[in-house]
Amino acid sequence: MFWLRDRRVALTALTMFTLLSGDAWRYTVSWYGWGVVALVIVVGWAVVAVRRKVSLRRIPIALGTLLGLMAASTIWSFYPGATALGVIVTVATAFVGVVMAHTISLEQLLRALGVALRLIIGLSLVFELVVATIFRRPVLPLWVSYDEPIPLPFFWSRNLLFEGGRIQGIPGNANLLAFAALLAVIVFAIQLAERRVSLVAGWAWLGAALLTLALTRSSTVIVAGLVALVALMLIIVARRLSTRGQLTLYGLTALAAGGLVVVALALREQLLDLLGRSDDLTGRLDIWAAVTGLAEQRPVLGWGWVSYWAPWVEPFDDLVIIKGVRYLQAHNAWLDVLMQLGWVGLIVFTILIVTTGARVLSWSVDAPLGDHAPTPALQLLPGLLFTVLLVHSLAESRLLIEAGFVLLVYLATASRLRGVTVPPIDRERPREPEPVTAAEPSTSTLSPRP
Repeated sequence: MFWLRDRRVALTALTMFTLLSGDAWRYTVSWYGWGVVALVIVVGWAVVAVRRKVSLRRIPIALGTLLGLMAASTIWSFYPGATALGVIVTVATAFVGVVMAHTISLEQLLRALGVALRLIIGLSLVFELVVATIFRRPVLPLWVSYDEPIPLPFFWSRNLLFEGGRIQGIPGNANLLAFAALLAVIVFAIQLAERRVSLVAGWAWLGAALLTLALTRSSTVIVAGLVALVALMLIIVARRLSTRGQLTLYGLTALAAGGLVVVALALREQLLDLLGRSDDLTGRLDIWAAVTGLAEQRPVLGWGWVSYWAPWVEPFDDLVIIKGVRYLQAHNAWLDVLMQLGWVGLIVFTILIVTTGARVLSWSVDAPLGDHAPTPALQLLPGLLFTVLLVHSLAESRLLIEAGFVLLVYLATASRLRGVTVPPIDRERPREPEPVTAAEPSTSTLSPRP
């Protein structure tokens, strides 16, 4: 349990656990309890920023511009109060990601994600097993009171483990649990490749992640996993090529991706049926139509930033209600940005994604830089994380909130810092001084803090 003694890794693990399964807190200790946990996390990162003298000015220009546009949208927002609240939450989330990028190395991020994802996967499987064997009925969150009939999405667990249904785990949502499981597959596989865990434990946890992925059956996450597999093969091939060969490979990949998009649009009905619209894509076309309609009313600067839709203000109070469930996201990050910040915001967001993607690709492919450069297997982490986030953003808006936004900010900022300064391995516990001989002057082995 070395991560417990590495305070920044422990804080990162708590942060990622909370952001990937926030409903586990909200369903057990209420929204107020979750608020306390979130506040502790933000304060913890503020302490890290002060102690490590983190400069918040060293962030990507596109990211700073996007955050500035979000804050400025309070001026023209249709719901200024909700926008102010959304900006505070988004800026706090970005702050966590920026401080992480300055103080957490890629190796530390891998360890922290490993801890958080093991907790989510392990607790989710145990939770669903307890529900199926002891409660034997659907389970509601604590601290709630719903009128009958209760829509199925409101249940924490639907008791479907032994019935062939999609389990929801401690996140209370099959799609969110599937996303965590896909991240777990990537993280556990890299840890196995680097021999950071024993073979027995490594393969056992990788098997648990794959089992969770199978039990959630999220079409979106399955597609993201397949694209990540293609990205993995491209990165491996690109590492063996010259610069000219890499550019040729990227160009051919872009053409192939464009062709696949055209084919997908032409055969969209058949693909939706194949992926199972009744499971993972239910209602998305209706949601996208409603959001597009709003965007057309305010095309330039949008309705104002709100992040996760505020259900107590217009037009979100009754924008999309399907089978008694009020939906609070566009289920597409790009449409959400278009609706909230207009075409100006979408252009800035696109620039952020493109520039981050280019730097992350270089990070994953090019020769490592710095004294604490990642190993070839660890170098895969940025590229695979970014690929999963990007594909997932086409069917979910999670890239703009919680874990998705923190990881995006981390990748955007850390990839920009790469080559300027590499986040150091934790030096909070000083090394033992080297023995001093009579022929050598006494010197400290501690390196100065950056």
